[in-house]
Amino acid sequence: MDQNKLESFVARAVSDLSSAYGGVMVSIGNKLGLYKAMAGAGPITAQELAASTGCAERYLQEWLNAQAAGGYVDYHSASNTYELSPEQAMVLADESSPVFIPPAWQTPASMWFDEDKTLEAFRTGKGVAWGEHSSGLHCGSAAFYRNGYRASLVPEWLPALEGVVGQLDRGINVADVGCGHGYSTVLMARAFPQSSFYGFDVHEPSLSEARENATTEGVTDRVAFDKARATDYPDRQYGLICFFDCLHDLGDPVASVRHAARTLAPGGTVMLVEPFAEDHVGDNLSTVSRLFYSASSTICCAHSISEGGTLVLGAQAGQARLERVFREAGFSHFRLVAKTPFNLILEARL
Repeated sequence: MDQNKLESFVARAVSDLSSAYGGVMVSIGNKLGLYKAMAGAGPITAQELAASTGCAERYLQEWLNAQAAGGYVDYHSASNTYELSPEQAMVLADESSPVFIPPAWQTPASMWFDEDKTLEAFRTGKGVAWGEHSSGLHCGSAAFYRNGYRASLVPEWLPALEGVVGQLDRGINVADVGCGHGYSTVLMARAFPQSSFYGFDVHEPSLSEARENATTEGVTDRVAFDKARATDYPDRQYGLICFFDCLHDLGDPVASVRHAARTLAPGGTVMLVEPFAEDHVGDNLSTVSRLFYSASSTICCAHSISEGGTLVLGAQAGQARLERVFREAGFSHFRLVAKTPFNLILEARL
């Protein structure tokens, strides 16, 4: 036994435990509007934060200390005040920021809530469908990806696809497979009013949220959301078919891509957005990969297995495995067009 290695690993495990506790604090700060009240306010005391938010000072004092200990706010010892820096505010207070993180904590909360289902799945090999998880998963996942899509989908990812922006400007049918709350669908519809957008998902509560989002954004004239699987949505000869962070969740990815091939218009494109991953496990031993492997263990693989699990890709499939799926489904063109710390963006054509 190497005592130094033991102590180092214990410190790492306690750090992870502290982060999990800190996630609860982040969620509380978000839901009570504490970060928003601190943003741009400069150094403030717990008493001043209580006055501006209507929350109890004693609780806020402890919360602020926890935030300062974790580096989520700055503490000024001389004045006994706390300050949210512009960088911290971008992550914690600005809901339009591409790095806004608080709602994403709903996902691990749902993973704990659904632990009994996961234990049973591990023991039996059975699946757990997306709709069988607690609602925090659906909201947390949508929130985790929403702002990244908002920052990159229209200005960066779509222009990286050969000729697609011009087609969207002229007017084509677009399918958003596994659309969830419809954020990606609505973003595209706002940018390209001449095209028609169709979102498909198997989870009716998410589709209801998607319809509300479309109404709020004023795009119901060119957006429709319907319940359908990735293998049976209607054939409208789509100029663009999108899979946003969902292909790896499907029970039969090859059959889903074959259906895309059947419903794709001549000269059409498939845009595949998947969690960032290298092709080998040894190259995926990172913080982001740990997040995705954990979600894959409890959510992604579980849903794929619930659909029959012909090919359970998992959330760290990597470009090479994804390309094999498309080649088997009959696509001759497959290339990486962009990537972020969280996503691979790929283009496929017949």
